[in-house]
Amino acid sequence: MKKKPYPLSLKPDLDEAAKRWEAYLAGELYKRPLVCVGAPLEGKKPPPGVGYRDYNFGDLDKIIDTNLEAASCNYYGGESIPAMGISFGADEVAVFCSDGEFHFNDDSGWTNWSKPFVDDWETALPFRIHEENPLWQRMLELCRRAAAKLEGKMLISHLDLHTNGDLLVAARSPDRLCMDLVDQPEMIDRAMDSARAIFPQIWNRVVEAAKMDERGHCQGLYSMEGAAVISCDFCCMISPEMFRRWIRPAYVEEASIVKNAFHHWDGPDALKHEADLVTIEGFHTFGYVPTVSIGGRIKHIDHLPLLRRVQKAGKAVQFIGTIDECKQAHRELAPAKTMYCTGADSVKEADDLLAWFEKNT
Repeated sequence: MKKKPYPLSLKPDLDEAAKRWEAYLAGELYKRPLVCVGAPLEGKKPPPGVGYRDYNFGDLDKIIDTNLEAASCNYYGGESIPAMGISFGADEVAVFCSDGEFHFNDDSGWTNWSKPFVDDWETALPFRIHEENPLWQRMLELCRRAAAKLEGKMLISHLDLHTNGDLLVAARSPDRLCMDLVDQPEMIDRAMDSARAIFPQIWNRVVEAAKMDERGHCQGLYSMEGAAVISCDFCCMISPEMFRRWIRPAYVEEASIVKNAFHHWDGPDALKHEADLVTIEGFHTFGYVPTVSIGGRIKHIDHLPLLRRVQKAGKAVQFIGTIDECKQAHRELAPAKTMYCTGADSVKEADDLLAWFEKNT
């Protein structure tokens, strides 16, 4: 028996939204495509956002309260789900596997990085979670506190699961890892096996602390059974042959663990792996990240041929765009295999869009 959606006060229509999420994940259509549309609530002013610096050093209760206040100022239309992000930075899994910490750009609360910690693979392996690392303990405490304070209001999203190749590149550095792939591939076999063993450990600990199995999973996708974003940004630097040897097996394994996988497909240089990616059974939805346009907006409307190819291969796609672009794409994309993500200026505009999709499907 499938779990019933855990009620959320910031998403009063969750039961209806969950029906469409369930249909979408099954490759079926329920009245209209999946549409995630947000809008500001009239008369509400959201607080200043929190960045990586806040997550690393700020008061945990204040971080949670600020996220809840911000979510309370937003209308979650269609299938959008209120969820609090918990990431400390893209390299956080590598940090948790070392005694390190994040380093920051003084001019940005969102720019941080970790320092490589592997000088010799032989002595560095196997990877392990450093239980004594203050940031790892802080992550678990953030999950526990958020689970207590947000119960019945909003969900908790997953952390940045940059594991497999991204864990190796953060641990070793891009240039040295690229050399290792050629000079000592058997050692990279061992390193990747070790990195893959870290994924279920991180997953299980965070899921337990945040009570995700009980209340729902929401990252990229929403499901009571499990869902998360899976990625390897390092793929842009390797050949298809290297991808098949080291990354694809990790992807298959990770997708089986999270159950419903959203693939973060990062950049034009990763397109060379398209033929291999679309054969990964556990990958449900592909979120392609093209070169970002001026102003920082993703324009999927310029990449409809790619999205159609992915759908023809049997996969679903995320489409990010303006309301008009979503309507235009609806004429060309398979409705049961498209997740539309957009923003509206008002609750009425959001609801009008949902009505338009139902009328025109």
